[in-house]
Parts: sequence; structure tokens; C-alpha cells
Amino acid sequence: MRPLPSLALLSACVVTALVASHPLSLATLAAALLVLVLRASWRRARLYLLGIVVSSLSLFLIWPLTAHVGSHPLWNGPIVPVIGSIDVTYEELSAGAMQALRLAIVALAFAVWALRLDHDRLVREVRLARRSVLTVALATRLIPTLERDAVGFIEALRGRGVPVRGLRGRARLLAPLVASSLERGLTLAESMEARGYGRRGRPPRSHLGFSWRERLSLAFSLLLTISSLLWL
Repeated sequence: MRPLPSLALLSACVVTALVASHPLSLATLAAALLVLVLRASWRRARLYLLGIVVSSLSLFLIWPLTAHVGSHPLWNGPIVPVIGSIDVTYEELSAGAMQALRLAIVALAFAVWALRLDHDRLVREVRLARRSVLTVALATRLIPTLERDAVGFIEALRGRGVPVRGLRGRARLLAPLVASSLERGLTLAESMEARGYGRRGRPPRSHLGFSWRERLSLAFSLLLTISSLLWL
């Protein structure tokens, strides 16, 4: 499938995650996106899945401690200045689970965008906000490059007898990773300028019609968005 219909489907999934209120609908959508992520290379997908699990679980744990709703308490904690009473209710747990599920769906949609879409074809096909799509595509493609740089730095340090263990050891990689990413960004900008990006006029592009599967995907994206606003 071409990237443009896939992007429309992912956008519909994000809209559904933000506006739908039925847990079964959100769980089904999360399961479908998870299957798509797992079909990618495990070496690339594992970091995305780890980030999704950590962020969603953190939101689920923090939400009941900061919200103050519900009339069915499960645990009554101390009173903290400014924050107020630290208690956990059934309603807070339910709301926290819903918010964590929404965050997971949005993150899974981004993981599918990063792992499964052909960003070069997407930039060639898109017409609306083409510069913004190009910026996001370039930033997404730099994530695996940063991962490879981090692995290379760790191997270089180990070769010099410096062990890299725990969060403190990996925090030392932040400065060289930022420096290498800035240098790579400048190199990329220079290469784009040398190839004439940003000048007036555009090279001719071939416009191919959508297949029946792609038309069906676009129709399903519209149907999913409308149904999430009305019924889900």
C-alpha cells in the first residue's frame, strides 16, 4: 500500500484514540496497531515498545495520585500540601487506564509510522504541508541513526576498558550523541541546499491513481473518524 493511505489510516487511529470513550474500541485499536508494529524488525521495534510500555505504565500509576474524582475509594493516603489528599478510587483507576490506553495508541501509531512507512515515497506524494511532512520524516529517520551511534560509542568505550552500566553510565553518551546529531543535521542541510531544495519550481512528479485497496483504506479512515466522533 502506498504511504499516503497508510498515513490517513494512522491519522484516523490517532483521532479515534483521542475522542473515543469505549474501552473495548480503544483496546481493539491498540491490539491492531501492536500487530503492525510486531511485524517489523524486532531489533528496531523493541525500543519503541519499551518506550510505549514505560510511558503508558507511568501515566497509569501517576493518574490516580493526581486526580481527585470518584466516590469508591480503594486506598486513602496522606494529605500532601498543594497536591491535596493522596487517595486512589475506582473511578481514578478507570480513568487512568483509559488515558494510558490512549497514550499507547498514539505511540503505537507513531511506531508504525516510523517502522513501516516509506518516508521517501510519502514526501514525493504529499501535497499539503509538504515541508512539515519532510521535516517529520527526516527526524524520524534519524532515530535509528542515533541508535547505531549509541551502540558504536558503547563499543568504543568498552574497547578502552570503560564499562557502560546503568543509567549513569548511559547518561555519559548524551553529549556525544547530541554533538553527532547536530553535525549530521548540518551535513544534511548542506546536501539539501546543494541539490536545490527550496528553490522555485518543482521537478515533475508522476501522479498515479489509487488502487481499490487504497481507496478502501481512505474510505475506512473517514468512516473510522466519523464513527469515533459519534458512537465509539
